[in-house]
Amino acid sequence: MNEQQTQAAQPQETTSAAEDHDGHEGQSGHEHHAGHDDHATQFRDRFWLTLALSVPVVVWAPMIQDWFGYTAPDVPGAPLIAPVLGSVIFFFGGWPFLTGAAEEIRARQPGMMLLIGMAITVAYLASMATTLGLFDAEVWWELALLIAVMLLGHWVEMRAVGRAQGALAALAEMMPDEAERIGADGGTETVRVSELQVGDVVLVRPGGRVPADGQVIDGQADIDESMITGESSPVARREGDRVVAGTVVAESSLRIEVDAIGDDTALAGIQQLVEDAQRSTSRTQKLADRAAALLFYIAVVAAAITAVVWVLAGQPAFALDRSVTVLIIACPHALGLAIPLVTSISTSKAARSGILVTDRLALEATRSIDTVLFDKTGTLTLGEHGVSDAAAAPGTELAQVLRLAGAVEADSEHPLARAIHDHAGDQVGELPTAEDFTSMSGRGVQADVDGARVAVGGPALLREHGLELPTALEERAKGWREHGAAVLAVIRDDEVIGAFALADQVRDASRAAVHELHTAGVTVAMITGDAQQVADAIAAELGIDEVYAEVLPEDKADQVSALQEQGRKVAMVGDGVNDAPALARADVGIAIGAGTDVAIESAGLVLASDDPRGVVAIRQLSQATYRKMIQNLWWAAGYNIVALPLAAGVLAPIGFILPIAVGAILMSTSTVVVALNAQLLRRFEVSGASTG
Repeated sequence: MNEQQTQAAQPQETTSAAEDHDGHEGQSGHEHHAGHDDHATQFRDRFWLTLALSVPVVVWAPMIQDWFGYTAPDVPGAPLIAPVLGSVIFFFGGWPFLTGAAEEIRARQPGMMLLIGMAITVAYLASMATTLGLFDAEVWWELALLIAVMLLGHWVEMRAVGRAQGALAALAEMMPDEAERIGADGGTETVRVSELQVGDVVLVRPGGRVPADGQVIDGQADIDESMITGESSPVARREGDRVVAGTVVAESSLRIEVDAIGDDTALAGIQQLVEDAQRSTSRTQKLADRAAALLFYIAVVAAAITAVVWVLAGQPAFALDRSVTVLIIACPHALGLAIPLVTSISTSKAARSGILVTDRLALEATRSIDTVLFDKTGTLTLGEHGVSDAAAAPGTELAQVLRLAGAVEADSEHPLARAIHDHAGDQVGELPTAEDFTSMSGRGVQADVDGARVAVGGPALLREHGLELPTALEERAKGWREHGAAVLAVIRDDEVIGAFALADQVRDASRAAVHELHTAGVTVAMITGDAQQVADAIAAELGIDEVYAEVLPEDKADQVSALQEQGRKVAMVGDGVNDAPALARADVGIAIGAGTDVAIESAGLVLASDDPRGVVAIRQLSQATYRKMIQNLWWAAGYNIVALPLAAGVLAPIGFILPIAVGAILMSTSTVVVALNAQLLRRFEVSGASTG
């Protein structure tokens, strides 16, 4: 339904059943969902009462008695059953359609409500005129069933759209109501989440939900972040790491310093992104709106032609019957549901999988993307250095180098030190204890390990000690440097015993993402400010088709434009502030890993996780969504190619007449089919992302 239609259906609460929520911008997703449930309940109640009142109208209808060969009981006032109950049905059951028609007339936007309003009004006036002996075209039972079927269609629609809005309600329900705040004396007090302030410290126990965004200041635990990232595997969080409101802490307690509350939390931002996307209008929706308006004029003209033809044929009563049937069967009822329901389901499904759609146009455009341009650092790579290789000098075992270097780096806070320590622990297990640790600014670190003085550092450390890498190590180090790796030497008692190569780590998922995009026939390119040899090495490792290296941040958008000038449809994938212009310039901008605020604002799609396979998932979802849209559009409007001529009575000469009630059933069946077809999108599974 369009906005005016639903305004009419529920004049006390202006809400679009399909996608427009202009009157509810301040509502939470839960309130929004509840609003759709309320509307569904109201249509349900109107439907059941109308259906109950329709039963006696149908039972005592002369045509029905003739069809089924029975005689209805002769009860007092039997002739008044149809006009009395029919009038109640018209004004009670038909009220949403009558007020909707009035709204469309005032807005000068003819559509489905106006057609239904016209049809039931004509049917009611003709039947009442017949009851009063002024006309001969009684269609009370058709009118009753028409309104009942229309109410059923609206009930189904409201329920479907309400379920599509459920993602927002689910997000809202993930927030705990209370939190344990730690006071100045170290004790805890239970407070409402709304009372928390930035700077408060909260205790989250095992199995509890994080009440606000913040930083871990004490403790270590695995956290289930699937509601944010879509990834099912828990993520380890320790002191210094950020955590997000709504995520679940497992196994052990955490103390968290709050740094964002209320609307500033990531969860609130995700809710807003989903709601904005569901409110936005897509190209296909605009097509559906135009089709509905066009169908109104086609229906009116077809009804007029039908009336003229049958009146000229000397059958004025049949002309009225056929014209009403044309108006009924041509109602673009399903068109109002065809696109909004699909997009609502797709954006909700995407949100549950860690894909946030901020612009429906971007989701639609992704299906036709033929080139994906990835930023390197932080997108295809982790954006942090790790040990890519290690080597020992001749005469020294690599395990010994790892043990000594890992022990020395244990007390250092430098990211490279942590990388060496973690790598050594993974490779050799338990590490010895270092003593007399010293950090030498700009040179490295040193400590006593197993009775020897061990130092780890770069070229400045070697120069200070007057040392060089042994020839064998230097050959290895030369290759490392050519691939952009930093080289750190390990010195034991003034002798170089080994070296480490530390480089930006390629994400494990990047290889799969590139492979799956290639399988889909998409060209994969990479853009980076790094040196050409570094970029070439990453590209060779991942199988990337095109490499643009040594590109200044301000020139990334120009490279996107250059690809577009070649006739390509480009998706830009990045995570940083310097990616924002390129994200905005691309046909589709995708921010990965939630990125920065600037990157998100410039992107039409946001991957809450840092898994680049999400790009594949988006493309698959886009294609599935588009298929459902087109299927629904054809079903919603295409059946009129056959139905309109039948409604007009082209087969009447051979004895086939399409009754008004059958026309109503056909039209509403179209609505139900569209709703069920859209629901099938829920069963679609993307294979690209680890969506959990």
